[in-house]
Amino acid sequence: MNILTRILQILPAAALTACSAVTPVRTVSHVDIDRFMGDWYVIANIPTSIEKQAYNPVENYTRINEREIATTFTFNKGGFDGPLKTYTPRGYISDDPSNAIWGMQFIWPVKADYRVVYLDDDYTRTVIGRNKLDYVWIMARTPQISDADYREILAFIAELGYDTSKVRLAPQQKLDETS
Repeated sequence: MNILTRILQILPAAALTACSAVTPVRTVSHVDIDRFMGDWYVIANIPTSIEKQAYNPVENYTRINEREIATTFTFNKGGFDGPLKTYTPRGYISDDPSNAIWGMQFIWPVKADYRVVYLDDDYTRTVIGRNKLDYVWIMARTPQISDADYREILAFIAELGYDTSKVRLAPQQKLDETS
């Protein structure tokens, strides 16, 4: 096959890819990575396939170096007393100086889009989004947030363009139930 034929085959696919480019989801202006580290309880999300049966989901971040984050995602599968599942993707901070855009790598070499799109001033609530608007995670430092805070965050993600009818509350045991 000659080079011209090859180029003519590739051009339509390249054009379609360019036309389907998405507008980047707005992120927070800055994430203090050290303050962001630690446990984040998943309050609600548009769940991925592994999260559809997740109870007590918690994401933990530990800084490895300036641009790399060890991530541990744990949950009980199928119920509060279900088997503990653990996933350990790596986060790679790709946006300097904001630290708000990461690539999350579950399988080498693919890095999934991960964007800190909301973070309150005291680092107790955050929202992680993606440019494709296919998944979103509402997380907090505690297993529950107030109904008013939840409604406010839902309205915020709706403004970003997310279909909030797909958002599901993540089953979290109340603090007084875990003893």
